Amino acid sequence: MSVDGLKRLKVWVRAKDFGLAIYQQVLPLLPAEEKWNLAAQLRRSSLSIPANIAEGYGRFYYQDNVRFCYLARGSLEETLSHLVFALEAKFIPEMLYKHFETEGEEIDKMLNGYISYLKKSKQGANEPGANYAVREESETYITESLRNFNEDQETTL
Repeated sequence: MSVDGLKRLKVWVRAKDFGLAIYQQVLPLLPAEEKWNLAAQLRRSSLSIPANIAEGYGRFYYQDNVRFCYLARGSLEETLSHLVFALEAKFIPEMLYKHFETEGEEIDKMLNGYISYLKKSKQGANEPGANYAVREESETYITESLRNFNEDQETTL
């Protein structure tokens, strides 16, 4: 995996450009008192979209890649939610919001298509270790005080 390979992934490029546009077009419009609130949330969620796509792309098994794409999709929805708030608080004009809403919908479609492709292609599914799952047998945890309480209850009955 390399950055060159990632740059060929159209959904990552589009998500990266989306985050960059948030930085350049939305954040400067927010009032100073939102620097540590809405601005910080928008920064994190918009950067998280391409970052999660990239992290999944770097994983060996398709299941990991799909999981990170789901996280990217969640970050996209979070970003759009913050933009709705910015619109309703009158921090950004409706025309700018509509642009990001449309772009977000396109990225969502691209992510869904990429997820479908990953699920169908099952890259790495036949590699050694791909089908192993690590699970622990669950233990019943009983604290000493609960054990004493149960023993006391049995002796009084």
